[in-house]
Amino acid sequence: MHASVAERNIRLRTRRTLRFIGISAAVYLVAGAIAALGLWWLPPPRSAREALFPPVFVLTSLLLVAGSLALHRAIGFVRREEQPAFRRSLWWALAWGVLFVGLQACGLKWLIDHQHPGEAQTGSNAFLVMMSGVHALHFTVAIWWLLWVLLSALEDRYDHEYYWGVYACGWFWHALGAVWAVLLAVFLIAANFQ
Repeated sequence: MHASVAERNIRLRTRRTLRFIGISAAVYLVAGAIAALGLWWLPPPRSAREALFPPVFVLTSLLLVAGSLALHRAIGFVRREEQPAFRRSLWWALAWGVLFVGLQACGLKWLIDHQHPGEAQTGSNAFLVMMSGVHALHFTVAIWWLLWVLLSALEDRYDHEYYWGVYACGWFWHALGAVWAVLLAVFLIAANFQ
């Protein structure tokens, strides 16, 4: 009987992991579709300057704030044991995050396309591309973390006594928002003071 409990736990963990991987793939397929639509539908920015500030970054900044607010609300809802509102806030945070990733990919593509081959290692645009790419990698971790929290919430793993995963995920998202604000300031300085 003891072996059957262990086997059942292994099957349960395997199922959770495969579900997480499958949903992660679906989330990034949707973000990729948003990026493709954005690249097709939105006009690429034109700039004669070395540094480029894609206007879509203003919209993605608002999406980042919306996701941050949704996570903040989720923490409040789980503390008050309002499970439906808690889960709804997590879904909204995920939706804002997926839109952020898709539209951010458009901006990153435009930055890369604007890169001058002779200045690929030294220009301010190269620095901005690199910093945006590093931020995108960290945001991928944030989306995965949020997805894990959401799936755990759907399994009733959080309540008013235990919500550390939600709290930590929210603060990670807030920290990425602060980093993005600094990157926006660098973008604006580079684009306007060359």
